[in-house]
Amino acid sequence: METKWIEDFLSVAATLNFSRSAKLRNMTQPAFSRRIKALENWLGAELFDRAVYPTRLTPAGETFLVHARDMLAQAIQSRSVLRGQTADVQSAVSFAMPHTLSLTYFPQWLSDVEHTVGMMAVRMVATNVHDSVMELVGGNCDLLMCYHHAFQSVELDSQRYETLKLGTEFIRPYAKADASGKPVHGLPGTEARPVPFLCYSSSTSLGRIVEKILGDGPAQVHLFRRFEGDLAEGLKMMAIHGHGVAWLPESTVRRELKDGVLALAAEPPEQGAEPGSASWCGEMDIRIYRDRENNRPAVERVWNHLLRNAARQPVKEHEGKQCISAF
Repeated sequence: METKWIEDFLSVAATLNFSRSAKLRNMTQPAFSRRIKALENWLGAELFDRAVYPTRLTPAGETFLVHARDMLAQAIQSRSVLRGQTADVQSAVSFAMPHTLSLTYFPQWLSDVEHTVGMMAVRMVATNVHDSVMELVGGNCDLLMCYHHAFQSVELDSQRYETLKLGTEFIRPYAKADASGKPVHGLPGTEARPVPFLCYSSSTSLGRIVEKILGDGPAQVHLFRRFEGDLAEGLKMMAIHGHGVAWLPESTVRRELKDGVLALAAEPPEQGAEPGSASWCGEMDIRIYRDRENNRPAVERVWNHLLRNAARQPVKEHEGKQCISAF
């Protein structure tokens, strides 16, 4: 049996959708289904009831789910021992997070934490939101850091996983600034002259959040999809070169706004209004998660620091939200 089979199984257990899991695992659905079938053949039991929609775990699947996470964690630990990396693994604090946070928010956040807890060895896995969640669930990382939005949220079993709110991030539309500091592309556009749209792939968390923002906007927006990509940094570079409007987390554009390279492509908030109230803008939490059973001293030091200093907010239920992962 291969560890990737267990990762595939945990993905379907989270999404209950073979097609979605195949896409998140960057595989074709036929190839993905063959790997799940190979796992079932190896175990000698069917793990999913494919005769119902949505797909659900069979009794055998429910039983295997209890053991799958531990099996994956033990396999990774065994590999580390054989490679002589045990000491490094035990002393390092490992994080999983989306690429955007790894490039913008995390470096300064780490400096602030180390100012109190001292310098520590850090290992990071930067990937998409779904795979970041899977890193935590599979026991491959100590801490998960990600965005949380009312529409596109991460839901983990609160009995097993603990979460804290670290801060708030606004996501707004930006475009290249002209010589006078005005955006070269501005919203909402018209039917005759739609605005070039630099969009995230539909499978990404930020992509779904932006679609929600557009749907809830103050007026109809006229856009044409000029460019599509997975990463905020890639869309930012396209915006800097004047190719269109991109919705970007504020932490990714602070320097460009200060230097007059980018400008807000929507009406700014009125004086005295809330910071995130500009047209076609959204607000996201930055949250951090850990397994309650992970009590390694290095992780405990970080978490206790966060308990004392982080902006803690209770997880609220929202109508219309879509779960990234649920266990």
